[in-house]
Amino acid sequence: MTWSADRRLAVLLLAVATGTNVPTPLLLVYREQLAMTDASVTALFGVYALGLMLALAVAGRAADRFGRRRVVLPAAICACATSGLFILATDSELLLYVVRFLQGAASGTVFSVGSAWLVETASRRGNPAGPRTAAVAMTGGFAIGPVFAGLIGEWGPWPLVLPYLLHVVILLVALLISWSVAESLVRPTRAPDAPATGAFRPGARRTGLLVVAPLAVCVYAFPASTVAAVPVLVGFPVAPVALTGLMAGLALGAGALAAPLQGRLGPRTAPVAAACGVVGFGGTALAAAVPALLLVVVPASVVLGAGGGLALASGISRLPALASEGRLGTVSAAFYATAYLGFGFPLMITTLAERVSVAPVLAVLAGLCAVLAVQQERARL
Repeated sequence: MTWSADRRLAVLLLAVATGTNVPTPLLLVYREQLAMTDASVTALFGVYALGLMLALAVAGRAADRFGRRRVVLPAAICACATSGLFILATDSELLLYVVRFLQGAASGTVFSVGSAWLVETASRRGNPAGPRTAAVAMTGGFAIGPVFAGLIGEWGPWPLVLPYLLHVVILLVALLISWSVAESLVRPTRAPDAPATGAFRPGARRTGLLVVAPLAVCVYAFPASTVAAVPVLVGFPVAPVALTGLMAGLALGAGALAAPLQGRLGPRTAPVAAACGVVGFGGTALAAAVPALLLVVVPASVVLGAGGGLALASGISRLPALASEGRLGTVSAAFYATAYLGFGFPLMITTLAERVSVAPVLAVLAGLCAVLAVQQERARL
């Protein structure tokens, strides 16, 4: 069987996404081995997001100028290298921060430009499902990484080595599969004296800022909160590393399963995604407030994961309509830069929880999601 070019790119996105969450359940191992505080552990998500956003500041424009291939493939190789560098960071908190930053920069470049590459490639062969394919590939990878890393971290050999080695192998195979995919960028023709066009179509910038951007934050705020902040603050009585990995896998797997529903939900995808935040944060708040209801955190986390997947699919599907011809890379980078702000949520939740109990913090987030759901319903892109 011969895979189409867009499916081969989906394999690359999935492989890179798998690596980004390999460290997630291992944070509990790092915390014990390096005597890190809760704030230091969740700050690793903030460092990752910083690397993502700094890379996106140049990745989109570079891809629109030099092409998708010349940006994505080197970035994927760098993502592979960072997984190897994690092995060297097992005894150094500072090096752990540096490698996590580099991982964010490499993976963010692949996600933003790679998804544009996939969407354009699929569109060229008449396949309108490119945005959903990209969303499923990334959310699926996000789900796979913490599951095998959590199981190895709890019961396997070399818990801070073997998960990264496995990811290096996975990503090398994905690079071989996707290496021959052709460039998709078609540069628009214009007169030499014509003024340069902006990244957004006329009138689209306002829509992107007021409607798409608020939902974009939910893409990673939802799963990052349930993967990083909730396990640290709520706590699991037994096998915490494995349970954190499995919960992350359930939440992010729900995102992968929910993303294809964008085809059926259409304009309702955005308000449904925000409503998932209401249920998810509300449920985790209840679990944090009432110890007897601790297990409620599991379905609540699944709902949050589903909301993140829906938000991602909804956002990616809207980007081609917002972008000027040949500028999808820049607009995609702007979308992901906004989405990656959500990685700061675990640190925000942890910091606030040091001053007040975590339950009210989560309840406030549920209320904000309710406001967002109403706003997205009224916008009805």
